[in-house]
Amino acid sequence: MKAIRFHEYGDPTVLRHEDVDQPAPGAGQVLIRVAATSFNGVDGNIRAGFMQGPIPVTLPHIPGIDVSGTIAALGDEVTGLAVGDRVVGFLPMTGDGAAAEYVVAPAGILAPAPTGIDLVDAAALPTVGLTAWQALFDHAGLTRGQRVLINGAGGAVGGYAVQLARSAGAHVIATTSARTADRAKAAGADEVIDHTAVDPVDVVVNLAPIDPARLAALLDVIRPGGVLVNTTVWMPAPSDESRGVRGIDLFVRSDAGQLAHLTGLVDSGALRVEVAQRVPLAELPSVHAQAAAGTLPGKTVILV
Repeated sequence: MKAIRFHEYGDPTVLRHEDVDQPAPGAGQVLIRVAATSFNGVDGNIRAGFMQGPIPVTLPHIPGIDVSGTIAALGDEVTGLAVGDRVVGFLPMTGDGAAAEYVVAPAGILAPAPTGIDLVDAAALPTVGLTAWQALFDHAGLTRGQRVLINGAGGAVGGYAVQLARSAGAHVIATTSARTADRAKAAGADEVIDHTAVDPVDVVVNLAPIDPARLAALLDVIRPGGVLVNTTVWMPAPSDESRGVRGIDLFVRSDAGQLAHLTGLVDSGALRVEVAQRVPLAELPSVHAQAAAGTLPGKTVILV
């Protein structure tokens, strides 16, 4: 099969489009014929070698932690799934990914693909959708009527976070650059601003790679007893114990139940999947280069 792999860590030029052996599913696994994967920032960090401690991979490595596709074969001990099922999943980060014609996945991480959008576009959902859900509800415990500040709301995670927080009945304040402000407005933010000097909020979700001083300053806008959830895990979230403000670092985890809930929201029209561009598998190195240069236009789906 065709796949993109890197044999050593480095810049996007280490990515090679080449022939590799098709994998076979083991016990508890399925083989997926890949429709698409998507680019996530962590893909670039893994390729560059920045994540060798928390996310060790075996070289050569196939990137792509999101997958949408069709089940092609079942391993032993797999129940509840059938060949031909259309699925989505957030793959284990340390294993080979979905930048290939086929990928093996643990059966337990998969959810039915949404039926109301193209299967390829469904690859834009798993990692960023789960990150937004877990930040807001698993860690922040967001409830109706609360005020939430989403810092860096113009990105892929931010778009889902704004939609989910608004659907939960929260008052959503989004901070974005001028370039992405319209995206946050379209997602349903009650306020869109380019700064974080706001009236007190119950929850702050930080999605932006800001410096430690600016991250610490976010504590000042949180009410006593509130929560700061930080997704830039290389920079620990600060806390303010004197006011009972907790700082929580989020490292997204695969959760088939949550993903199935998200796909249900997509099918009901309550959650919109945004795709900025669709790029053929052979051009994945150019996507990594765009990301490194800071010129990606938004969520990018890789067509396989």
